[in-house]
Amino acid sequence: MRGIARALLALFAGALAVPAFAPVGWFPLAFLSLALLVGLLERADSARAGFCLGLAWGMGAFCAGVSWLVIALSRYGGVFLPVAVLVVFLFCAFLSLYPALAGAFYARWRRGSTLRRALFFAGLWVLVEWLRGTLFTGFPWLAIGYSQTPPSPVAGYFPIMGVYGLGGVLAFVAGLLGICATDQAGARAVGRWRVPAVLIALICIGGWGLSRLQWVEPDGEPFTVSLVQTNIEQSLKWDPDFFDETLRINADLVHAARGDVVVLPEAALPTMLDRLPESYLDMLTGFVRERNGALVIGVFTRDGTQYSNSAVTFGEGAGQRYSKSHLVPFGEYSPPFFGWFYRLASIPMAQQTPGAANQPPLWLFGRKIAVNICYEDVFGAELVSSLPQAGLMLNLSNLAWYGDSFAQPQHLQIARARAMETGRPMLRSTNTGMTALVLPDGSVPAALPAFTRGVLEVEVSAYKGLTPYARWGDAPVLVVALIGIVAGVGIRRREKLPVFAGEGGLQDTIRDPRRLESVLDAIDET
Repeated sequence: MRGIARALLALFAGALAVPAFAPVGWFPLAFLSLALLVGLLERADSARAGFCLGLAWGMGAFCAGVSWLVIALSRYGGVFLPVAVLVVFLFCAFLSLYPALAGAFYARWRRGSTLRRALFFAGLWVLVEWLRGTLFTGFPWLAIGYSQTPPSPVAGYFPIMGVYGLGGVLAFVAGLLGICATDQAGARAVGRWRVPAVLIALICIGGWGLSRLQWVEPDGEPFTVSLVQTNIEQSLKWDPDFFDETLRINADLVHAARGDVVVLPEAALPTMLDRLPESYLDMLTGFVRERNGALVIGVFTRDGTQYSNSAVTFGEGAGQRYSKSHLVPFGEYSPPFFGWFYRLASIPMAQQTPGAANQPPLWLFGRKIAVNICYEDVFGAELVSSLPQAGLMLNLSNLAWYGDSFAQPQHLQIARARAMETGRPMLRSTNTGMTALVLPDGSVPAALPAFTRGVLEVEVSAYKGLTPYARWGDAPVLVVALIGIVAGVGIRRREKLPVFAGEGGLQDTIRDPRRLESVLDAIDET
C-alpha cells in the first residue's frame, strides 16, 4: 500500500506541473512538482521503485498536458473516441518512459551530499528531456523549462542555455528542495537549509540580472507585417463544398491587409498550388503589388507524385519557397510498421514529403526571414541553423486540429522561448490562434484573440547579433549534464571511522565484537 500511495502522489505531482505552463502560468508549480518527485525518489529503495515513481510522474504530466491530442484524432481524424483515448494514453505512457529512466537511475545511484545529489538529478533530467526531444524525431512538448517564460525570475537563462538548460536549473533547485525536505536530520537542523537557500537565491538573482542584458540589437528600419488569422473550422477546411468560400475569405483578408509583408497561415489554401486558378493568384498578388509588398502563402506544393507543406512568396521577392522539413509522425507521415494507424484514421494530406534540411531564409522586403511551419518551432536547435543570416523568424500554423484547448497557448509559450533563445522576433500567422508578435525578450506586445477572423498589423525590426545559445546550441548544457551525472555516480558515501585512541579506542574496540564489526563495515563502505 505504501508503494501505491507514493505512486499516486507522484501522479499528482506530475499533473501539478501542467498549470505551471500556459495558459495558467503558475510557474512556481514546476519547482514544486519536481521537488515532490525528488522527495519521493529519496525514499525509493531500488531502481524499480524509482522507475515506477518517474513513470507515474510522467503519466500525470502528459495525460493532463497533451490530452488535446484526443480532439485531433476523434473529432477531426475519424478515430473512434475510445480508440483515440487509448492511443493517446499509450503515447503518454511512452513519453513517461523518459522521466521513469531518470527516476530509476537516481534511485539506484544517488550518493553524496545534498548538493551532489541535486546536481545528479539535474543532469539526469537534462539528458532525458533532450532524448525525448531527439529520439524517434522527438516530442519536446512540455519540456519543463518552457514553464519559465517571463515573469519567471529564471527566464534570463533562455538566451544562455536554452530550454533544456533552463530545465536543468529548475531540476537542480527542485532537487535541493526535495532532498532537504526529505532529509529528517536536515528538517530538524535549520542550518542544513542555509546553503540551498543561498544557492536558490543566487540562481534567481542571476536569472533576473541576465534578463537585463542585451544580446542582440535592431538592424535597420522597422517595417510592417500583416499576420492573417483566417479562423476556418477544421471540419470545413477540406470540405469541397466550402472551397470557394475559403478562397473568398483569404482574398478578403489579403485585400484588407496593409503591411509591407502579408502572411497567410499554414495550408491557408487547402489544395495544391498548381491547382489554384492563375487569375486568383494574380488577384492576391495585385493587392500587395500596389505598395511593392510581399505575400507569403501557406499552401501545398508538389513535385511529381510527392507533395510538401510549404510557404510560397508572391509579389516582391516572388518565387521563393520553404517546405516543412520536420514532419509530425502519424499526422504528416507514417513511421515504419504503423501503416495500420491510417486504416483507423482519416487524416488529409497525411503522407507528406519533408523539405531539405537547413533551407535558406526568405528574402522579403530587404530582410532575411527564417520560416518554420507549425510544429517545427518546438525544436530550438534546428531553428538556430538559420542564424545569424536571418533577422526575423516566421511561423505559419494551423492548430484548429486541437479545438479550444491548451494547445494554442502552450504553442505561443514555446514561441516565446524560441524568441529568447535566438534573439529574434517570432512572427506567428495561424488559422485559429495564437496569431502574435513575440519580441526577443519573450514579451508579446500584440496578439489576436483566438477563434476570431482578422489581420494583426505589427511594426517590427530585424535583429542582428547572436545569443550564447544561438552560437553554441545544446552542446555545452549536455556536457555539463554528463559531468553532473558522472560526478554523482562516482561519489561514495564516506562513513566517519570510530576513534582508535583514548577512551573507547582500539583496545575497547577489539574487546567489543560489535564495535569491531562496525569498523569493518565502515572500511568496506569506504
